[in-house]
Amino acid sequence: MDDLMAQGMRYANQALLSGCSAGGVSTILHCDEFHGLFPSNTRVKCLADAGMFLDTVDVSGRREMRSFFNGIVRLQGSGRSLPRSCTSHMDKTSCFFPQNVLPTIRTPTFVLNTAYDVWQLQQSVAPRTADPQGLWSKCRTNHAFCNSNQLQFLQGFRNQMLDAVRGFSASRQNGLFINSCFAHCQSERQDTWYANNSPRLGNKKIADAVGDWFFERGNAKYTDCPYPCDGTCHHLVFRGDH
Repeated sequence: MDDLMAQGMRYANQALLSGCSAGGVSTILHCDEFHGLFPSNTRVKCLADAGMFLDTVDVSGRREMRSFFNGIVRLQGSGRSLPRSCTSHMDKTSCFFPQNVLPTIRTPTFVLNTAYDVWQLQQSVAPRTADPQGLWSKCRTNHAFCNSNQLQFLQGFRNQMLDAVRGFSASRQNGLFINSCFAHCQSERQDTWYANNSPRLGNKKIADAVGDWFFERGNAKYTDCPYPCDGTCHHLVFRGDH
């Protein structure tokens, strides 16, 4: 970052920090720090795509993602770079979860996420380690094979996602686009970002919603109804179990 600032980024009139997946997590964790690099008259905002990794219970009753983040904190010492606004009152592992940092962010931020994030479905909600009998193997690869009990479990995950952003979305400076798709990282692909058949909420494509938020053209908070109501989704289907 120092190199980019030295090459002229410090003179920018507008700056947007964005990232997808792990990059989305980092965007939330370092948003205010990024903002602090610029003069007060620079418009600085952050866009986090698919970064809302939740501290959720998996299908076996364990917290796979918490165990993973705890390992990062302990082995890599990365807790030192977490926002003090969070670590001042929560443990470092908890502060790796964006849901615990969002309430403390001062910089305008846009959260783009699917309510049924397929990466989390495969790695933290129903990972193979929590599903030794393979009851979730088909559902993990193709949402069309999820049975009614599995869909009910995933609706609970969606509810956790919405609860995690409820306070955040109340702020006028923030933006939100949470659609009920089985997908991951929608800003990096043209077909989901801004194409004729891109996902929509309130007749807004993702790019339009983000643009409205960044340039302050009006409301930019969109939350979908539960699956399977959205016919504009670009669901991800996998060939093998992950």
